[in-house]
Amino acid sequence: MKLTCHSEYGTLKSVYLRKIESAFVNDETISEQWEELNYLAKPDFNSGIKEYADFQERIESTGADIKYFDHEKSLSMDSIYCRDASIATDFGIILCSMGKDARTNEPKIAEKVYQQNGEKVLGLIQYPGTLEGGDVAWLDDKTLAVGRTYRTNDSGIEQLRSLLEPRGVTVIQVDLPHYKGQSDVFHLMSILSPVDKDLAVVYSPLMPIPFRELLLDFGFSLVEVPDGEFESMGCNVLALSPRNCLMVEGNPITKTRLKEAGATVHEYYGKEISVKGGGGPTCLTRPILREI
Repeated sequence: MKLTCHSEYGTLKSVYLRKIESAFVNDETISEQWEELNYLAKPDFNSGIKEYADFQERIESTGADIKYFDHEKSLSMDSIYCRDASIATDFGIILCSMGKDARTNEPKIAEKVYQQNGEKVLGLIQYPGTLEGGDVAWLDDKTLAVGRTYRTNDSGIEQLRSLLEPRGVTVIQVDLPHYKGQSDVFHLMSILSPVDKDLAVVYSPLMPIPFRELLLDFGFSLVEVPDGEFESMGCNVLALSPRNCLMVEGNPITKTRLKEAGATVHEYYGKEISVKGGGGPTCLTRPILREI
């Protein structure tokens, strides 16, 4: 067993969150921002507080060390999806460069918190490069997949390579389709959630054929998300430990398929904090250390 940042499935040991009160702030803030940020509908703040409390309890039940990103006035509601502002590696944190203008300040503010907590920072992605954490997923401890999307561009990927490949990490670019366009949140982890060393939840209709074949070559069995459960975040599944998963309630087919693959599935009701903003449990967390 070892502790590493290079895992999406190992037992969660340390993680950062940003509480709903630090992101959504209050009903007035939600009213001002939700349409501009392209949420599906206006989140209800009071209901969201209850949802987040349940979600937070699920994370706390792992026994992981939990730290929190602070509220800053310059941040938007989207900052609740705290995975996106940084990437955790065994060599230090890589601060991202956000592809959505309203999120520009998130990496800089995350850096302050990391420094306060003694986390080493390896480097940062610099403009005109863009890179968001939701586009990045570890396939194993030496292989990092990164989506080429509207949020993550060629320059951002090349900067990521320059930081990691000299340290023995292979960075694989995954070119994703236009789908709903530049205003939509469509990350690599919208269609991929590794939940064990050899098991991943996927939405194949939006997955490039070469990448899907690569996952099979890596030895992954694929839990296929049906069309009717993609928009309800069926593909956004957080591994708390190998085959011990947390997902948004309301995706019964995906849940059943995960259980048939030997997984334990926990759920939280995420209409306000997840579905409306397009950010499931992987988006709501910035895991640092896992045990594999």
